[in-house]
Amino acid sequence: MFVTVSNPSHREPVRVAIVGTGAIARGSHLPALTALAAGQPLEIVAAVDVDEASVAAFCTDAGIAHPYTDLGLMLAEQRPDLVTLATPPRFHRDQTVAALRAGAWVWCEKPPCPSLEDFDAIEAAEGPDGDGPYAAIVFQHRFGSGARHVRELLAGRAMGRPLVAHCQTTWFRDAAYYSAPWRGTWSSEGGGPTMGHGIHQMDLLLDLLGPWAEIRAMAGRLVHDVETEDVSTALIRFENGAMATVVNSVLSPDEVSRIRIDCERATVELTHLYGHRNADWRITPAPGVTSEEADAWRDFGPDVPSSHEAQLKGLLADLRAGRRPRSSGADGRKSLELVAALYRAAFTGSTVRAGGIGPGDPYYGALHGGAPGWAPESREQPAEVPA
Repeated sequence: MFVTVSNPSHREPVRVAIVGTGAIARGSHLPALTALAAGQPLEIVAAVDVDEASVAAFCTDAGIAHPYTDLGLMLAEQRPDLVTLATPPRFHRDQTVAALRAGAWVWCEKPPCPSLEDFDAIEAAEGPDGDGPYAAIVFQHRFGSGARHVRELLAGRAMGRPLVAHCQTTWFRDAAYYSAPWRGTWSSEGGGPTMGHGIHQMDLLLDLLGPWAEIRAMAGRLVHDVETEDVSTALIRFENGAMATVVNSVLSPDEVSRIRIDCERATVELTHLYGHRNADWRITPAPGVTSEEADAWRDFGPDVPSSHEAQLKGLLADLRAGRRPRSSGADGRKSLELVAALYRAAFTGSTVRAGGIGPGDPYYGALHGGAPGWAPESREQPAEVPA
């Protein structure tokens, strides 16, 4: 069974299945589900992984009754209300579509899928006429009290118009990290740090500033011998007129994730690494702003850190109410569209405008766009990676 608008009251425990039992499932999905189950009717009924030993151990450790190595069989036998996907991105399209067609909502780890074409196929598999089921992407950095407070300040123009922004994901990954044969490839990871690392901060930037209008970019392989880039930079103009710089890197020993937005009456800045709390945000008022007004801006309320749990709590509320969750549909697609546009701008040297990549465009079907020097050479596909 799955929730629809015509059946908004989901009183029975929400039945959840976890697909993929690797690090992200153990470290993020399972803890979030376990914490939320303590306060609402929720039951993890099954887990799935192609590695039989891994899924068996996962279920034993978590007290989950039903381990599977076959997603289709699990969907048919357990009929979960919600499937959380913690598998490599190249499997996301088929797994999400299968779950949606079985009537389950889906919460899918980022990167969402390797192309806009894949994402649109997922959206097309959602329930008709706004009834669900829906597929949402894990973009946990836009959730929590800090992001919510700043989003409201910006939307209400409390600090004036946003003018200048900077979005930075400068991390460090060494040669050992890329020694795994599936890392640094388009087929397995969907892209380099732009897609696999920086997409979180770019998604938060879009959530705070709204729609983008155009982008110019560069990408390079400065250190690692990989198919994808190991660094990218971009200039973005937003529909509201604000201009932003974006840097995505795995070459930076001093690791940091940062967003800074300069408005007419204040600068707001977030500095963290893999997640943020209220204390990670800083608001600096412009001269002439009263201390009372600045203090009001700095009042973030109770601290709710950005996390899988914060996002999943809202998604479960949406599931019970039968309404589309945040980071699904067009709201989930916008960050992948920006990533695709960044790659197209970098690999072609052109300015790319929002909405400019559609069916028939080489960057619609693959983020490398078949670009010489960037598209993967014809080679034997890498071995399957256990979820």
